[in-house]
Parts: sequence; structure tokens; C-alpha cells
Amino acid sequence: METIRSVLVPIHVEGYRFIALFVLATLILFWIWDPLGWVGVVATAWCAYFFRDPPRVTPVGDGLVVSPADGVVQSVGSAPPPPELGMGDAPRMRVCVFMNVFDVHVNRMPADGEVTALAYRAGKFLNASLDKASEDNERQCVRMATTDGKDIAVVQIAGLIARRILCELYEGQPVRAGERFGMIRFGSRVDVYLDDGQTPMVATGQRAVAGETVLAVTGTGAPRRHGEVR
Repeated sequence: METIRSVLVPIHVEGYRFIALFVLATLILFWIWDPLGWVGVVATAWCAYFFRDPPRVTPVGDGLVVSPADGVVQSVGSAPPPPELGMGDAPRMRVCVFMNVFDVHVNRMPADGEVTALAYRAGKFLNASLDKASEDNERQCVRMATTDGKDIAVVQIAGLIARRILCELYEGQPVRAGERFGMIRFGSRVDVYLDDGQTPMVATGQRAVAGETVLAVTGTGAPRRHGEVR
């Protein structure tokens, strides 16, 4: 039963029209030649899988920053935040999560708080796993004030084949950790810029789960974590 629930999960509303187009294309392929139609069936199944939106159990507690995206932690290190957010030029601790085309692409808020600024910037469509993608690629930036007084940012970055960033937030909106706020199609990256006093709790190469994996905590004084393949 648990296996069935893990497969038959809700579909994000953004995906229905794409699935319909894939179904239509599959019917046409069957009309042209049966073997091509079965290729279309596989592609349609992948499309439905891509737009899945499973429920998540978000840890609740003061000072927690949870992952806004499913994927692999690409890097944990210092970098200046996007200039369009007005957060200054000083480097901040940044955690980057890379989503491939098989990951869930629904993005979730990293913390409780309020949206203080939104900024969109057009750009290139480089491979999102490259570090320079944070500077050069199309992006949607979200700045927020957390309930524990921290000033953080979440940046949705388009990837090599991603051509659509969806962000449903507005300035002044109260938000909760784990709450859905948008998605990126198809294969992309989300960066989180932390504030002083927040310690990363993940390591490069670790898999993160949106709304569940704790990326950072406030006030532990613990050293930054490193990982090992075991």
C-alpha cells in the first residue's frame, strides 16, 4: 500500500496541459506507426512523473531552514547574493540544490516568515550544475524575513532545458516553511542564501528533499558539515 501511495501522488496543476499534449502526440504516433505510439506512452508517463507533487512532512521548530527543492546539494560555500535583491555585496553562506529531470520540481518555502522582495532577471540557459549559472542564468529571486529575525533569500535558477520559472509569491506575503510557492521546468537549481548565525547542516553531494531536509539551523555554533560516501 505504501508503494502504491508513493507512485500515485497528486499532479501539480501546471502539468495537466503538458500531459494532455503528450497524450495527443501519443495518439498521433499510434496513428502513424504502433511502435512510435509506445514511445509516446513512455514519454507521457515521464511527463506525469515530472509534474508529481507529493505531500511532505516539514519539521517544525525555531531557527530551521528546510530545503526548497528536491535534488543533490551542489555546493555549500560563500557567495554574494543577487544584486537585484538589495542585500549588499558581502558574501553569504549559500547552499545550492540541483534538480535533474527526474526530481520533483515543486519548490517550497525554506522557513516561516514574510516575503520582503521579489526580483526577476532574464538570462542565459547554461547547465544549472555550473557555478556560473547563479550569475548568468535566468532567475527569480525571493527575499524573506524569517520569524526568528533572519534575512535570507531563495533563488530559482533556470537550467539547460528549463524555460519556465513559476513563482506564485507576492511582496508582504506571510509564508510557512514547506509551503509550495512555485516550480521550474525542466531541470534546474535553487540557491538559498543564509544570514549570519545560521549554520549549514548539509554536505556537498547529499540528497535533499523539499520541505523536509534541514539545510541550516540558527545559533548552534556547530562547524560546517562535510560528507563521505559510505
